[in-house]
Amino acid sequence: MVSARADIRTTQPKHEPQGQMDIDLERSVTTIWRRMSRMTARILNYRSFALTTSGLACGLGFILQLAVPVSGLMPVEFSGVVQADEVGSAAKAKAAAKAKAAIKATDDKSSGEQASETPAAGSLVELIDQQIRQGWEENEIQPSEMASDEEWIRRVYLDVLGRIPTLEEAKSFVADEDPRKRTALVDSLLENEDYVRNMTTIWTNNCIGRGQPDRVSRPGMEKFFREAFAKNRPWKDIVVDIITGEGRYDENGAVNFILAQMQMPDDGVQLTAATTRLFLGLQVQCTQCHDHPFNKWQQNQFWEFNSFFRQVDKIDHRKLDPQTQRMVDDYSEVVWRNFGGPVYYEKRSGLMQVAFPKYMGREVDQGPETDRRKELAKLIVEPMDGETPMIAQAFVNRTWSQFFGYGFTRPVDDMGPHSPASHPEVLAAISKEFEASGYNVKELIRTICNTEAYHLSSRVGKDNAIDNPSAGETPLFSRMYLKSMQAEQLYDSLIVASNAHKAGQGGWGAQEDQRRVWMQQFIVAFDNDENDESTTFNGTIPQALMMMNSPLMDKAVSIDRGSFLFETLNRPGNENAKIIDLYVAALSRQPTRGELQKVQKFLNGHPSGNKLIAYQDLFWALLNSNEFVFVH
Repeated sequence: MVSARADIRTTQPKHEPQGQMDIDLERSVTTIWRRMSRMTARILNYRSFALTTSGLACGLGFILQLAVPVSGLMPVEFSGVVQADEVGSAAKAKAAAKAKAAIKATDDKSSGEQASETPAAGSLVELIDQQIRQGWEENEIQPSEMASDEEWIRRVYLDVLGRIPTLEEAKSFVADEDPRKRTALVDSLLENEDYVRNMTTIWTNNCIGRGQPDRVSRPGMEKFFREAFAKNRPWKDIVVDIITGEGRYDENGAVNFILAQMQMPDDGVQLTAATTRLFLGLQVQCTQCHDHPFNKWQQNQFWEFNSFFRQVDKIDHRKLDPQTQRMVDDYSEVVWRNFGGPVYYEKRSGLMQVAFPKYMGREVDQGPETDRRKELAKLIVEPMDGETPMIAQAFVNRTWSQFFGYGFTRPVDDMGPHSPASHPEVLAAISKEFEASGYNVKELIRTICNTEAYHLSSRVGKDNAIDNPSAGETPLFSRMYLKSMQAEQLYDSLIVASNAHKAGQGGWGAQEDQRRVWMQQFIVAFDNDENDESTTFNGTIPQALMMMNSPLMDKAVSIDRGSFLFETLNRPGNENAKIIDLYVAALSRQPTRGELQKVQKFLNGHPSGNKLIAYQDLFWALLNSNEFVFVH
């Protein structure tokens, strides 16, 4: 079912990153400054080098050297060998020829036994590849080369599992010579428990935000999604349960989406806007008060949607606290409210209008005995005029954006004629197959991960520099666009890279509590009628300083028993092997020859008694580098 490009290893070209790969001057200077500051602080606190002029010069010099290759111009080299910076043009030509041969061989194979296993999926990947290549040809650009194994494994782990690979996972994958190992890895990741955790985190955040709104049970929402993704329930069934949910927030976790949108008495306005945006890819909130000035949405359509949610109500239960003898919050529940007839709304002219429950021109019985939410749930999963339901298109578009950084429309939740898709044939084909598969989420992810575009390098070439969506251009997917880690990805990756949850006496339960505390530091809530929330996890100086000096980072570079550094430094092997392990654990790649020489010089500049601290500083620099915090 998969494209041959999923199994190709190529050698990366040696050139400076461009375009999106560049980090702005402010961030680069800030990175150097804060590393110097921390190094100086360690010296003054006797945690780092001896208080000598030579020790200070060596320490700061090393950080300045690392600031550019490791942090400033990311990624450096992803060839996976120490000699990566000496790859010649002859070797590149040989690798390219080998890659072309592999494409042909695997294409031939995929048309045989592999195609017979999943013919529809296989042909779908080929169609996607063909349509995206056509976009390259029409825009006269050449795609970036295939990502190396080191770059690709880190990417797919972050996208599917929400974390980087462990040292052992990265080493095992790179050493595997099976030409179809990438396909096999995607299949195995989809059965990993971290896949369930990652999707649960993503969709809990989508539905209720990263915080916990009043009278909302985050554990209840997480439990609902965890069970749904663990069983690979059809996406349409998940959405139906969310839209029609009733009951207590701790017994039926699906109702927490509704409760999160009922933070104020607004007759279901927030619930209407959130439901259409998240599950149908339609932004209708602007038409609450007037017709949309730029697209086809009219004011009456908002209130027609809203009519479906007028039978929703909630009850906030309280109980007596036996210790304080005061009434305290107990639980909330979503209940059915008796409502029939039309919804009345006012136009700007002051004229009152009526709206009946109607979905895309399809009306339902307006009587009070009709459960309008159940009727809406039936309508959104039915094809209309031969087209795939919007619920399928919206999920495909959002999931593609999850893996590529950009969807087929911009923004990803504003689909329609006013916002044409960059690749309408691709969106239509994937959506149709998604519907035909029974809304199988794993099959959708498997298809995306096996496309040619997903296996391209993040390096910008001279022939595709114009493919720059961050500058407002239409995405052509001729390379993998850089995207910053989500805060949850960063936290979980730090845990994996450093065994921080095993260091000292800290257990997994304590780390989960710390994870919630970590997330709260980045949340900014907006008190408005749309219940919006945002994060400041965007590379600001306060955020960077918080991360570098947080208890989690201290635990990550700990040399306590059980930590990664403790296990690595006490493992048999020479110094070079230990340095390589630090790089692979943090960046999923081996150091280049130049990096290795700089690190050796840095370590050799310390007395043997201070080498543990030197290793801590090295690992700290890697974990705080831009190469670590970006998905590439």
